[in-house]
Amino acid sequence: MPRESIYKRYQPGVTPEPGNGLQPYWFVFCSNRLLIRMNKDQFCLPYGRDLGELNLPPTRLQYLGMLEGRPCYSAEVSSDTSPEGMCFRELRSLYGALDEDLFLLAGKALQIVNWDQTHQYCGRCGHKTETLQGERAKKCTQCGFISYTRISPAVIAAVFKDNKILLSHYATFKGNMHTIVAGFLEPGETLEECVKREVLEETGIQVRNIKYFGRQPWPFPNSMMIGFTAEYESGEIAVDGRGISDAGWYDSRSLPEIPSKMSIAREIIDWYIRNNS
Repeated sequence: MPRESIYKRYQPGVTPEPGNGLQPYWFVFCSNRLLIRMNKDQFCLPYGRDLGELNLPPTRLQYLGMLEGRPCYSAEVSSDTSPEGMCFRELRSLYGALDEDLFLLAGKALQIVNWDQTHQYCGRCGHKTETLQGERAKKCTQCGFISYTRISPAVIAAVFKDNKILLSHYATFKGNMHTIVAGFLEPGETLEECVKREVLEETGIQVRNIKYFGRQPWPFPNSMMIGFTAEYESGEIAVDGRGISDAGWYDSRSLPEIPSKMSIAREIIDWYIRNNS
């Protein structure tokens, strides 16, 4: 079941609106780690009039919009020295610990922070850029080239054969975790063509009857994951031993370790389990 849109609570924005008395949420990152406040056994975001109250001078900051009337800002800091009662935590580890909409906004904030950090200079001529007013973009002060926030579309696909699911172990995975095939869209491809190519490249399998399943923003680092299901058509499993070290067909009663519930991969696998238990 698709989750309700964050836009029921969140109003995106680029230019700060007049204050309403509510102190802003601060999505503060040092590298890819988010600053969180520890309140007993719960994690929450810091808030305050500005980061000076937390003694955290920002390298850069960006306005994100309003969450239930509360302004939201992202910020990049160079030091991971955290104020008392707070700490920096890797964003993935906070799934389920933060309110879901705050977690999703933190993912958006991380992408904007990383984009802002890597677009201080023009990719065409190398001169300094400036932030455009009223939109999320950088303009070169020399040649006028405009850079927008970068989103990299990627497909992720479950392949089925005789009520079994194709799962792969990527060489970068720890332990025995297996997942479904994923990869980035290449120039000139449709999404369905990308599914066919990635499955064939990674496992040696040809697929058919490709169907859209769902989508998920994925801020690690800047992707939009687009989920599909597909049927086995032909071929034998063959992995290269480098990107993927193992792949196989699994039924719902004998699955290996699978991804966490934060991912669309797990959503698709859980859908398969419900329909094949």
